[in-house]
Amino acid sequence: MNDILCRQIALDYCCAPEEVMDSDNHFTGHKFLEGRRRYEERGRCFLKIAGINGKLLFCGDPQILEWCRSEYRETGSEWFFEAKNMRRINDRLHRDGYQIEMIHPFYITDRITEADTGEYDILWYEGADIEQFRGDARFNKAYTFDTGAPDMLGVGAARDGQILGMAGASCDSPAMWQIGINVNPDSRKRGIGTLLVTLLKNELIKKGILPFYGTSVSHIGSQKVALGSGFRPAWIELSTSAASGRL
Repeated sequence: MNDILCRQIALDYCCAPEEVMDSDNHFTGHKFLEGRRRYEERGRCFLKIAGINGKLLFCGDPQILEWCRSEYRETGSEWFFEAKNMRRINDRLHRDGYQIEMIHPFYITDRITEADTGEYDILWYEGADIEQFRGDARFNKAYTFDTGAPDMLGVGAARDGQILGMAGASCDSPAMWQIGINVNPDSRKRGIGTLLVTLLKNELIKKGILPFYGTSVSHIGSQKVALGSGFRPAWIELSTSAASGRL
C-alpha cells in the first residue's frame, strides 16, 4: 500500500498505520485529528466505514460502534457494500436519527504519465485565479469552494477561446489533494476529461502531493477517466448524515 495513503487513512479513521495494514477490522471512536481530510466535514461524525486492504475500518460514535463490532468483527470488505447489507446498516442508523449518505470508490496514483495536448489550448489556474469560477455551474465538480478543502490548482482545455473542460484539485488534507472534473456536454467522449486529469495529477505528483479521485459506484464514465489517467482503485468509503427532520 502507498505509505502516504496508509498514514492518511489512519488519521481519517483515528487509528494507527499498523491497523490500516493488518488483516483485522478496527472500530475506533471519532476525533478530529490534525492532518485529516476535511472536505464537507461536519460537526459530528456518527459513523463512517472504509473498505481497504481487504478489511474494514469503522469510525464514529461509541453507541453505533458497539453494534458494528458485534455484527462485523470478522467480515471482510469484498462483499460488505452490497445493497442488502447497506439496507441493514441503514435500518440500524435510523434508530439514532441517521442514514447512509454516500458510498464512493476512491482511486490514487503516484506515477507521472504522458498526455498529448496538441489540439487544445491548455489553461492553468492557481489560488486567486480560481475565484472567477465561483458560481459557474459548468465547473461545479472541478471547483467546490469548500472552506475546509480549498481549491488549489486547476487546468482547462480550450479551443477557439471556449473552455471545453476543467479539472481542479482541492486541498482535502496537506498530503492528499482530490481531483474533480467537468467536461461540457457537447465535448464529451473526446478524451478531454482523461487529458485534463492526467495533466493535473502529474503536477500534483511533482509537488510531492498524492492525488486522489473519488466518484460514484454507478458512474462508469468517471471511473474510466480515473483508470485512463493512470489511477488505480485504492479504497471505498461510506459516510452518514442526520436523517431529514430527525436531528
